[in-house]
Amino acid sequence: MRLILAALALAALSACHQKVEESSDVAAFEPGPPACGPVMFEDSPLTECVAEPGRDRIRMVLSGKDDVPFRSFKAFADSRPGDAAPVAFAMNAGMFDEEGQPIGYFVADGKRSKVLNERKGPGNFHMLPNGVFFGTGDNWQVLDTERFADEVSQRPEFATQSGPMLVIGGELHPAFDPDGASLKIRNGVGVDEAGRAHFLISEAPISFGKFARYFRDVAKTPNALFLDGSVSSLWDPGHERMDSRVPLGPLVVVERIPQRAQE
Repeated sequence: MRLILAALALAALSACHQKVEESSDVAAFEPGPPACGPVMFEDSPLTECVAEPGRDRIRMVLSGKDDVPFRSFKAFADSRPGDAAPVAFAMNAGMFDEEGQPIGYFVADGKRSKVLNERKGPGNFHMLPNGVFFGTGDNWQVLDTERFADEVSQRPEFATQSGPMLVIGGELHPAFDPDGASLKIRNGVGVDEAGRAHFLISEAPISFGKFARYFRDVAKTPNALFLDGSVSSLWDPGHERMDSRVPLGPLVVVERIPQRAQE
């Protein structure tokens, strides 16, 4: 009888231990508080999302196993395995052609699909200086294209080239008016002195000058890059938002690092 009771107690203890382990695994993948929130700047509504080194992982995403661009957050979300790390947020990540392919330098998971574009031409992308948002591990940066070409010799884990630069060395792009007549929904990214990546999307049409001033004066990012306008879109799971207005090209995805991956 004692042997039976001991066996039952051992089985109960084992089951309890297993439940604790399962609960720990679930907790490790909890997304935590939302990374995005509303802000007002000079009477313009914006949403700012912040990626924190050590807490978040930044990835560039374009296509799935068939090499066909996802073109939407939903298609990308549907492709993710059940055990994937939680998405903190995602945005469109640079300009693209009619097929959704990037028109500038693009690296995803260490694989380059487009070389650095240093050509002159029309449009926002070629409003020089343009630039590159890139990183490896927790080291995230924005540099203008010329500096990137001169200073970066190792291929980063992720990168996207777009343009124009919004802020260069603490100064606004020289072609911007303080509050010009061209008003569009815009999004961009900058990295502050602490290494945090600030992603911004306007909730109403906004000028380049005002949009850039937020990065310089509020986010305090010495360098910031315009990602796109008109097609600008956000996936913010914390607030149950998934924009689907237009087909997209490259995506930047910010994932919360599972706790067990940090140990």
